Amino acid sequence: MIESAEFLTPDEVKTLTDSRNVEQQERVLSQDGIPYKRRGRRILVSRHHTREWLAGRVVTPSRAINLALVK
Repeated sequence: MIESAEFLTPDEVKTLTDSRNVEQQERVLSQDGIPYKRRGRRILVSRHHTREWLAGRVVTPSRAINLALVK
């Protein structure tokens, strides 16, 4: 399990989305334009992306080439 101050805790994601249901959390985050990643039954949300969303800025996840995968 990833434990880092960079990511919201599961309880913070529940508060942000007003839901305990992972599928509903995904819907809310998608509708609000907040980037996230799903790891099994856990949603990972960056604190930075959340702050940007709260400030009214559009958060665009990177779609650049993953050079770690290039051989």
